[in-house]
Amino acid sequence: MSRAERILLGVNIDHAATLRQARYRGNHESIHAEPSPLTFAQEALAGGADGITIHLREDRRHIQEEDVYAIAKLAGVRLNLEMACTAEMVAFAHKLKPAAVCLVPESREEITTEGGLDVVKHFRRVEETVNSLKQAGCEVSLFIEANTKQIEAALSTSAPVVELHTGAFANAWKTPEADKEFERLRNGCEKANQLGLIVNAGHGINYDNIKKIITLPHLHELNIGHTIVARALLVGARQAVSEMKANLNQTQ
Repeated sequence: MSRAERILLGVNIDHAATLRQARYRGNHESIHAEPSPLTFAQEALAGGADGITIHLREDRRHIQEEDVYAIAKLAGVRLNLEMACTAEMVAFAHKLKPAAVCLVPESREEITTEGGLDVVKHFRRVEETVNSLKQAGCEVSLFIEANTKQIEAALSTSAPVVELHTGAFANAWKTPEADKEFERLRNGCEKANQLGLIVNAGHGINYDNIKKIITLPHLHELNIGHTIVARALLVGARQAVSEMKANLNQTQ
């Protein structure tokens, strides 16, 4: 990707719902329930978000079905649904028909998504899910490690997009390991682009390490959530998104 092209910003609003569920779990539809993920999404779009990303988990720990449907109805929104490769979620996606779907691994024990989807190990199931979602009209991406075997397997599923997991780099930021993890991401971007895949990235990106992340080649979109929600507690969602968007605009 040329540096003259603009990197898109997908804002993951899951943790706005996490805050709501901390107080209103089991009662999220109450008129008193706050904050509203729908309102957060509206403010994110007003701040310049190019899309809204939400992860409807099996255990419904944050985002709920009602949130997904409400946000999907927003005028002009490009909704990216993160989901596991399960029959329940495939059926849900067929009913919703979001613009984009990102297939991710999922474990009840994890706090947030840890590590990439093992496409090599679960190839048949991932391939079937990709093809089913493409038939529903969704653009499908696979959330994977920046690993040659995983990238090649992703291509073989016919998914047009990969989202490279930046978590290891984010965890290593400002340590000697960061350069090694960044080089792994850079090689992954190059490999995916060489194979004709669209390259997205996400996980653990914040207002500090973003300055390094945007120097990766061939990036199309970054999906960023927790740091924006955290910043929004201080300055509001609209400004928090605008500030992150300004970091991405430095690529122009």
